[in-house]
Amino acid sequence: MKILAVETATTWQSVAILEDDLILATHEQEAGGAQGSLLLPTIDRLLAQSGLQLSDLSGLACSIGPGSFTGIRVGIATCLGLRGATSLPLALVPTLEAMARSLEAATVPVCPMLVSRRGEVYWAIFRWTGEGRLDRAVDEQVGTPQAFAQSLTEPTLVFGAGWSSMESEIRTALSESVTVTVGPHHVFKPSAIQVARIGMERLRRGAIAGDLIAPFYVQRAEAEIQYERSGGASPLTRRLQRVETKIAERLARGRRRSHS
Repeated sequence: MKILAVETATTWQSVAILEDDLILATHEQEAGGAQGSLLLPTIDRLLAQSGLQLSDLSGLACSIGPGSFTGIRVGIATCLGLRGATSLPLALVPTLEAMARSLEAATVPVCPMLVSRRGEVYWAIFRWTGEGRLDRAVDEQVGTPQAFAQSLTEPTLVFGAGWSSMESEIRTALSESVTVTVGPHHVFKPSAIQVARIGMERLRRGAIAGDLIAPFYVQRAEAEIQYERSGGASPLTRRLQRVETKIAERLARGRRRSHS
């Protein structure tokens, strides 16, 4: 199975193409909120690098959050545009689950963390079972560093930008009976490689995204509140319309080249 995966839930943009366990192409960069202009050119470059066209893929996978509201919308709209142009099946992957997948076979609970707004963090807790399965022990949460610290009841492996940005506040609020171990630096940023691996598992068991798709915010986006007030098209809808236009132009150029 060949799959294109997109991770844009933070300012760190990650794109990967995998064939089963083999990484065919990958690119990661600090996007700084510019995913809207960077994502499609990156996908084009990786397809060319791997010698593939969209029609050669078996499916798509997209990280759906929680994380940056703008980044998530860009990633989802782009994958929806690709799906609309190719009819490829799409798998949706929670961002924190993909991060936890990076620490396969950890012997203690693993807790990926991301920065939220207003001095808060996102987190979820996962456990690796003896059968090599990743189970969700605590669903995605959002709250203050103090609320996170108080939610821990046993030794836990923590990692991610939420930890590095709020470490001092969390350690101050931790119970003396709870110890935390900090994960390796290379897993602190979300990776499209893990999104692809989870996405393949979901596609193989038929967990394909339907027509009703929404970012996994955990908390409501200010943009969505403004949308409700204005009665206009949502940011995701507007982004999808722009992406569909760009993809249609790319496909048209590709057909012209193939006939020339």
